[in-house]
Amino acid sequence: MYIPPYKITDKMMRLLSEISEQVGIITMQLGENVPSPLLRKKNQIKTIHSSLAIEHNSLSLQQVTDIIDGKRVLGPPDEIQEVKNAIEAYRLMPQLDAFKEKDLLRAHGLMMNNLVRGAGNYRQEGVGVSNGQRIIHTAPPASRVPQLMSDLFHWVSTTDAHPLIHSCVFHYEFEFIHPFIDGNGRMGRFWQTMLLSRWKGIFAWLPVETIVKDHQQEYYNAIALCDAAGESTVFVEFMLECLLDTMLHYQPQEEEVQDKVQDKVQDKFPEVSDSAWSVFNIIRQNPKTTVNEMCEKLALKERQIYKHISKLKTLGLIVRVGSNKTGYWKVTFDTE
Repeated sequence: MYIPPYKITDKMMRLLSEISEQVGIITMQLGENVPSPLLRKKNQIKTIHSSLAIEHNSLSLQQVTDIIDGKRVLGPPDEIQEVKNAIEAYRLMPQLDAFKEKDLLRAHGLMMNNLVRGAGNYRQEGVGVSNGQRIIHTAPPASRVPQLMSDLFHWVSTTDAHPLIHSCVFHYEFEFIHPFIDGNGRMGRFWQTMLLSRWKGIFAWLPVETIVKDHQQEYYNAIALCDAAGESTVFVEFMLECLLDTMLHYQPQEEEVQDKVQDKVQDKFPEVSDSAWSVFNIIRQNPKTTVNEMCEKLALKERQIYKHISKLKTLGLIVRVGSNKTGYWKVTFDTE
């Protein structure tokens, strides 16, 4: 039986302990409550945006949000299709079996629908991974892919390795095999989430990919180092660090409070769009925020920010105290 090569290190054991501790903390904070549908949706949007951004999709977080909400978005058609496909794949996640190869093919068929020939099928030709003009990885021949993937699924289904480790090892081995003509990066990350969520449900909605995106070059460097070493130890350590970082920065109570405020505002003022809500929330959290800062955070133009501010002022949700240069915003709507 094929066993992927990797070493268990002291660093891995430390990270496993710290991640398990954070799982306990977040679970205790949530109590018997599950994350609200709004919170799960927000984190899924972050995940989809980050995963596609790693693959050079240029759509902003707000544009991804608008697509998910069924709004018309101007942008490259293939990038819009990527978002729509990812939405369908993530919606299907609860129905998929992380240990069945046919479900991986089904998910790829959704993820790459109308984007690449042979979506949902293993590649029939050779592929390589390039960095600019330089080939940094040549994948195994197409003729070997079915057997390699069968071996990988057999291993992950039967191994005694901790789920935190076997999910990372699977992710690396998947990227090494590069089983599809395209979409391997997003599918590898998607399937690691699948494996982790079958261990602890909270991983189904934690936006781990936002951390990977923030360390994108390190992600590729770790893969390259493992390719050179012929084993996945460095990549496993890197992904465990990303998982821990995600959990350390996640504040479920704060997120739930924010969601309740949004529900309260939008219930009373249904004309407040998601974009205007985002402006309102930034002001609520930082009354001294500037228009430029809001533009940067929301990937919107100044005129769009001013339009949302005007709407919020007209509805009596915010007022400006003092001058434009030295003043601050005051939220006049009772959010308690």
